[in-house]
This record gives sequence, C-alpha cells and structure tokens, in this order.
Amino acid sequence: MAGDAEIAADVAAEVRRLRELIRHHAHRYYVLDDPSVPDADYDRLFDALTTLEAQHPALVTADSPTQRVGSAVAGVDHTPFASVVHGAPMLSLDKCMSEAELLDFDRRLRRELGIEGELTYTAEPKIDGVAVNLSYAHGELVLAATRGDGTNGEDVTANVRTIGAVPLRLLGTAHPARVEVRGEVYLGRAAFDRYNAQARARGDKPMINPRNGAAGSLRQVDARMTAQRPLSMFCYGLGLVEGLVEGLVEGLVEGLVEGEFAPTSQAELVRQLSTWGLRTNTELRVVHGAAAAVAYAAALLARRDQLGYDIDGVVFKVDELALQQRLGELSRTPRYAIAFKFPAEEATTVLLAVEFQVGRTGAITPVARLAPVFVGGATVSNATLHNMAEVQRLELQVGDTVIVRRAGDVIPQVVRVADDAPRGGQPVPDLPAACPAGGAPVVRAADEAIARCTGGLHCPAQRKQAIRHFAGRTALDIEGLGEKLIDQLVDRELLRTPADIYALRRDALLEMERMGEKSVDNLLLQIAGSRTPTLARLLFALGIRDVGESTAKALANHFGSVDALRDATEDALTAVADVGPIVAGHVRAFFADPDNNTVLAALLDPARGGVVPVAPPPRPPDEVLPLSGQTWVLTGTLEQLTREEAAAVLQRLGAKTAGSVSKRTTCVVAGPGAGSKLTKAQELGIEVLDEQGLIALFERHAVS
Repeated sequence: MAGDAEIAADVAAEVRRLRELIRHHAHRYYVLDDPSVPDADYDRLFDALTTLEAQHPALVTADSPTQRVGSAVAGVDHTPFASVVHGAPMLSLDKCMSEAELLDFDRRLRRELGIEGELTYTAEPKIDGVAVNLSYAHGELVLAATRGDGTNGEDVTANVRTIGAVPLRLLGTAHPARVEVRGEVYLGRAAFDRYNAQARARGDKPMINPRNGAAGSLRQVDARMTAQRPLSMFCYGLGLVEGLVEGLVEGLVEGLVEGEFAPTSQAELVRQLSTWGLRTNTELRVVHGAAAAVAYAAALLARRDQLGYDIDGVVFKVDELALQQRLGELSRTPRYAIAFKFPAEEATTVLLAVEFQVGRTGAITPVARLAPVFVGGATVSNATLHNMAEVQRLELQVGDTVIVRRAGDVIPQVVRVADDAPRGGQPVPDLPAACPAGGAPVVRAADEAIARCTGGLHCPAQRKQAIRHFAGRTALDIEGLGEKLIDQLVDRELLRTPADIYALRRDALLEMERMGEKSVDNLLLQIAGSRTPTLARLLFALGIRDVGESTAKALANHFGSVDALRDATEDALTAVADVGPIVAGHVRAFFADPDNNTVLAALLDPARGGVVPVAPPPRPPDEVLPLSGQTWVLTGTLEQLTREEAAAVLQRLGAKTAGSVSKRTTCVVAGPGAGSKLTKAQELGIEVLDEQGLIALFERHAVS
C-alpha cells in the first residue's frame, strides 16, 4: 500500500494536471473564442478539481481556476473599492471628431519628429467599457483597479477575478517580475440582451446599456453577483513594468532580466500580451500614413454594428515605441496617441407622445414619438419602448427630457429620463383594450410581457406587416411590392392575404399612386417569377412564429413538402435541428388554424395563387458529402453567382457557411471589395479562393 506521502504527491500532481487543462480550455474559450472541448467535458474537469481541492484544502492556491469567486490573494489587503495607487499613471486620450482633425494630429507629430514621410500607427476599436489596470506579480494576478483619476483607482480585484477572459496566472514564464496590464472591461451586446431578458423574466431591473452594465457589475459588493454577469476584457497596453520609473521603453529594455520581452513596437507589445494569455482585439491593424488611418476608421464605422460589442471610436497610437518615447506625454494625455470619436450613440431629446404600433404577430408595442435628434449617425424621431412594463420601469411622462440610444442599425430605444431635467407632467396613455388599427380585443398571456391584438389577418396592421414579410427580399423577394404600395392595396381592400398578391390586376395597379405602366409591368413580372420559390423561402414567408430563415431551411430539408410538414407531430418536429418544443408548438398551431390553411390552400391552388414550392434535392448522409465538417466564409462581390447562390451550393456539398472568419474556418471565398475578412484569413493562414476557384470546385463535384 502506498504511503501517505506518495498519495499526497499523486494528488498534487493530479491537481496540477487538472489546473493546466482547465486553464488551457478556458483560454481557448474566453480569449481565443475557439473552444476545444464541449462544455460538458470542461465541467467534468472543473468538478474533478473542485472535489480534490475540497478533500485536500492545503493544495488550494489563489490562482486555481476554482478560486475565481470569493478567494483572497495572499499578501494583499483587498478592501472593496479602497483607493489604490497605480504603479504608472493611467492617462486619458486626446480626442478628435473629424477627418480634418485626425490629419492635423498626423501633421503635428511628423513636424515634431522631423519626419517627411508617413508615420506608422496601430489602429484598434475604442471599446465603450470601463478602463481597468491588472497588476501581476511573478505571473499571478494580485490587484485589479479602475482608472479613477488616473493616479488613484478603486480596488475591484474580487470582481475582476470572476471574468473568464482575465487569467489568474499568466501563461509561460517569460514575463516581468511585476507588470501592470491595461485594458477595457466590457459587456458584449448578445450577453447584455441575454442578461436583460433574464432580468425582466425574474422581475428584476434590467441594465440601462452595456457600458453602465459593465460599470455596475464591477461595483458589486458581492463578487458572486458579478460572476453572474458575462463580462469580458480586451487588453491593449502596459503601465508599470518592474524597474520602470522614467519611461515605458527604458523599462522594457532595462527591467526584463530574461531579455525575452523587449518589443520595439506597439503591435509587438500587444502580440506579447496575447502570448501571456491575455485577450487582445483581433481588429487591431498596423496602418501606414494618415490616409490609411482615415480609411481604417471609415471601414470600422461601417461595420460598427457587426462587432458584437459597443465602440465609440478608434484609438490610433504611433507604432514605434522609440518614437512614442520621443513624443512623451502631457500632464494627463500621451502625445503619441489619439481617440478618433464616432458619432454619439446616445443623445438627449423630448418625449412628445406615446403611441401604440401593431406588429406582424399582433404584438402591441408602445412607441415613443420624439423631437427629432441626430444620434448614431441618423436622425431619430421614433423609438421603441418594448412593452408597458418597460414604460413603467422608465416612469415616463409625456414632455420628459429623455436619453435615446441608437447602436449601429439597431432600432432606437429610450434609455432613461435625463437626470436633473424638469418632468413632463403628462401621463403616458394606458395599454389600449382594443387594437388601435382594427378594433379587435387586445390580450396578454399570463406568461408573456407582450400584449397582442387578436384580430389576425382581419387586423389591417397585421395584414400589412404579414404581406410585407411575405414579399420581402429573404422571403418571396417580390421587388416593387414595397411598403407604401402595400399600404394602399390593403387600405383599398385589394390585398387581404398574401394569396391576393397573385390576383392583382394591371388596371387596378395603374390606379395606385406613383405606379406608371413600366412599374406595373415590372411588378407583374416579379409576381409571376415568385411562383416557384424554394420550399424554405415559402415556409419563411408564411410568417410562422419563431421560424426564421435557418429554421425554415431545416424544416424544408427534413420534411420536403408542405403536406409532410402540416402532418408532422410535435415529436417529429423536435427531431429537426434548431427546433425545440416551443417552435414545434408554434408550427403545430399555425397549421391547426383554419384561416392559415385557407390562405395556404389559395396560394397553392393552380387556379388562384399557383405557387409551386421547389423541394430541396435529396441529401445524402453527411459522411459522404465532400465538404462535410468544413466551414466556409464568403466575402466581397461575386460576379457569376450571388453570395446566396454560392452559399446554397456549398451547403449542398456539406459545408457550413459562416459570416465571420475564425481559426475554425476552412476556406474563404474572396471577391472584389473583400476587406477585413480576407485580411484575417491571410493572417491566420486560411486557404483563400477567388470566384473562379470556387466555380472550379463546384465543377469538380458536378454541382451548379
């Protein structure tokens, strides 16, 4: 029988092994966004480590993955929010608001440095979050503090330790004895929406916006509350490095005994942070000259709403660290860096009225009518209020001064009543008992926050929305049947259901406003051409609740016909990927409704609608498909195929198509105008094909 010492040694070795595995998988998940094992496998490793540490408390260390919540850091007094002094000041950035100001910044630096040619900069998104300073001693996280006034911040170590993207121990051994890492803690948009949905379901107060949510999360007295909030962090620079007293560059060169960390550029410095296991922004680029800096800012602004997190501009820094040192700093700002600010996504305006809007599924949504205000790159005069519970939470009064938020192309929202502004004094109207569009009763199910009109297609507002959806680009794609024309046709009782589209007469269309002979003839051609949609497009066009494009495609591929789908049981429906019990219930309810079946029969009747959906081709088992298990990304402009057509063929060959490039991407198809996706593919060493290469691939596999 092994002795106690041998058992203890074996246990200690197993604890070390589990910790390294968990750190590796956590780094892949939180930092690289490239998980290497299923969640269940990670949970089993974590549970095994937790059990061993509970049985052998002497083996527990502060940097163990199990100690993210509630553990103390040896040798450091962590009073929540106590004032701490940063090893090196956390400077603010000077700001510019226009291209001309950015060009002036570049000219000023080149003049001061005596450089006639182009300066090289790093460019990266300016995250709209909370600046935090991480202090590591011998690789272990010992302190985390907010920026504060730049010299003194607040101790938020316990809360920052709960963030999965922040390593409790740096990877490797080649790092300074003591180092401060600067970055931004933030809350991603999907995480923010998910948290607020859960908060509303619990009856709790939702967060106002992602930045406020991140700031509030870092100020939770109980770190267990912070742990429930899905914060993340991007790191972008250094403060104090051991031995640094007079400047970053000298400190990096002199203070690192190993000599393995002496970057000469900002880009190298950020890459080094990544090798230590810290999360850095993959949007960072090195740009040469002011024109390239302006182009980067314009491209990022165009993609602002696609990033998954809020940004309010771009940070440009002179890339060469020696030049940074020559330029130096002012009292509160570095002279070598600037923040190029994007248009504000929040603005102040006045609430003029609250009205009620009826959606395609009958949802009654309160809408704020606002004094027009420019925000997020557009003039806003309407904003959603979601539901009456949100109106009550905001405690709105007509005439209030309110804060409006618009992130990218997201529908504008009223965030809150402005502080210190006089109240409007006029009450907001109550939820109507009858539909404002058609007069049908309005009801609210006990388990839903949304009230709905019960009128169905008898309600003119729902009718208009349903027909707009049916004719939309991603449904039957009837170009020319736009919102204003649909409104006229519904108001004149010429359109009651989508099936009536196929009975529209030329003479009736010529009577509509702005409809000349050419417009009418083009529309009739579009309507005729829409009679042979794919089954997936038809299912999506029908507007079945919670059946989006991907679910419609999955249902079409699985059942192959409208009749088979109509006859499917709930068990048969839930056997389809992406279909759970709730969606299955909505599908069954749709086909159980006599009115829906009447409309569908009219659509499919050769003598009336004449719509003949094209069933998907039989699909062989995944294992025999040539691209099975691969992920492809399409970017840029394709000239012989549309991107939708190319994606459909790739999917028939077994591939998945994705909208972004990652390490899991197999191949990128790049046409003219390809931008950051092509750049990222090249950086990651991913295969890139042009359109001719893609067509050659299709020809090899005899598909078109």
